[in-house]
Amino acid sequence: MGLPTDFLETATPVSAAANVAFLEGPTATADGRVFFSDIANNRIMVLDTATGDCQPWRIASGCANGLLFNADGRLLACEGDNWQPHTGNRRISRTDIQTGQYEVLTDRFEGARYNAPNDIAARSNGQIFFTDPCYGDRTQMEMEHESIYRIDPDGAVTRLITQPDIQRPNGIALSPDESTLYIVDSCPVVDGNRKIWAFTLSDSGEVSDQRCVIDFAPGRGVDGMAVDTQGNLYLAAGIARPRGPHETDDVPPGIWIVTPAGEIQGRIPIPEDVLTNVTFGGDDLRTLFVTAGKTLFQTRTMIPGFVVHRKL
Repeated sequence: MGLPTDFLETATPVSAAANVAFLEGPTATADGRVFFSDIANNRIMVLDTATGDCQPWRIASGCANGLLFNADGRLLACEGDNWQPHTGNRRISRTDIQTGQYEVLTDRFEGARYNAPNDIAARSNGQIFFTDPCYGDRTQMEMEHESIYRIDPDGAVTRLITQPDIQRPNGIALSPDESTLYIVDSCPVVDGNRKIWAFTLSDSGEVSDQRCVIDFAPGRGVDGMAVDTQGNLYLAAGIARPRGPHETDDVPPGIWIVTPAGEIQGRIPIPEDVLTNVTFGGDDLRTLFVTAGKTLFQTRTMIPGFVVHRKL
């Protein structure tokens, strides 16, 4: 059925007038709670999956984006600056959710503030890796690069990967044996990267042997990702309605399951146009939680997920 043109001023498509929520960064506890960021409202939410109760956990979150529990169960947060320019904290924090003890792990590198920390991964040995792109107002950048960093257990920070090896780093994850570091390189410009990179990760945290796992160009590439215990990648990617000339609708929205060799195993369709991130939870780590637009989705998988604080 066609448009009711007698009732419309123009034939332009319906567009969003306002965004009242923008969800990101899910991470789950062993007791059935899912923490996730609502960037648009500058808060961290928590869902009790047993009761269905969903409440703010931290208001004024520093524009938190990616969240992750580290190996000892403390909550790591990428406090960014993408949604509300110049109001985010632009740092990495760690919180003991039992005691409420909050600490800043890093807010500068070589004297310059980070761009907008986006996503985070953690190793069993205490090393932390995070991405620092700038998707918002680029005039606020104090750095001349968008990079990936490593925080060591003693607090030392190392710039691990930067341009030109990557263009704009976004999602980040580790393989189940923690020997491979996966990076989403998602640069929303014409001919920009839409790739998943893999790097071999040494015991000391150095990277080598960069290789491309999969390239989603010219469609919308990946935002966040998770990994199951067999090493498969679960990639939040795709879009139904391109947002500009930099992307196409060649990649429909969903969670794309890809092997470490880049072989697509299938797609879990998600009825939301901008998927952001994904994590495993549930008592058996077989519940997949997906943040997308204003909604937190869930589904069940056959293979358990890998999360560093609940290694099976």
